[in-house]
Amino acid sequence: MNVLSTPAPSYCCFQMRSIRTSNIVASRLLIGQIKGTMTIIKLFGLTSSRGLDLKCFMVPLLIMSVGCASGPPEVPAPRPIVIHSGARLRVEQERVQNIHEWVIREQSNIIEDPTFLVESRPTPEEVYLWQDLEIEGDTVRIPVYRGAPDAQLIHQIYAHLHLMVVMGRQEEWLPEAPAAVEYDLERAILSRAADAWLLGRTAFDTPPYGPLDELVYSKEAGHLDAFIFTARPEEFATARTQWVRANPGDNEAYRDWFLNTFNREPPGLRTR
Repeated sequence: MNVLSTPAPSYCCFQMRSIRTSNIVASRLLIGQIKGTMTIIKLFGLTSSRGLDLKCFMVPLLIMSVGCASGPPEVPAPRPIVIHSGARLRVEQERVQNIHEWVIREQSNIIEDPTFLVESRPTPEEVYLWQDLEIEGDTVRIPVYRGAPDAQLIHQIYAHLHLMVVMGRQEEWLPEAPAAVEYDLERAILSRAADAWLLGRTAFDTPPYGPLDELVYSKEAGHLDAFIFTARPEEFATARTQWVRANPGDNEAYRDWFLNTFNREPPGLRTR
């Protein structure tokens, strides 16, 4: 196995040789921490230990463990993030640390659990997390925009959580929503995905990516429900009706906020 080090402004990256299966190349990210940086290890092939020689994981896991043997790694102090409109987000160190701990646990399960597969497929277009997700048996497939590689882990977390629900492991991975269904379930999963992206953006300087920035900013501004209902007008009819009745005027407030924050219409209201 060849391990190459690729320099980057805020990341330490290690890339393993490609493993191809059925003409599909899927990749995954493993985030550890080495001397205050976010370590990304890209492994090409099936995102699971199933069907792979476990020796392939020795080098990246040992690399990840450097500086971490004394206990859970300390996440770098989060910094405010600013988008082109000037809208800022700030987050507390304790919250970022808590997010980091479950993200590490979840991605380790994605990599090491041999009972399922997560396959990422590159796409030339930006995609929202829920678009074109497919679950077939013990395999979940997701498209990931090739121009935003840092978004891949967030797509995989979203896909993994949906697969865990299908496999009867919802309580294990969504303890805050152990019995949630339909809209409540989707909201809980998107909330987790938003937090994972918030971790990357504030603590590890991940570059902006429109679909995930919109999700994070919407959640942090208290507009997560409006974001979901507006972006997915054909889904969650019952929950949408109940929410509109309970929150008159919130749709208009969300649209105004989104226009001011992103200088464009929110997803679901765009002409293209």
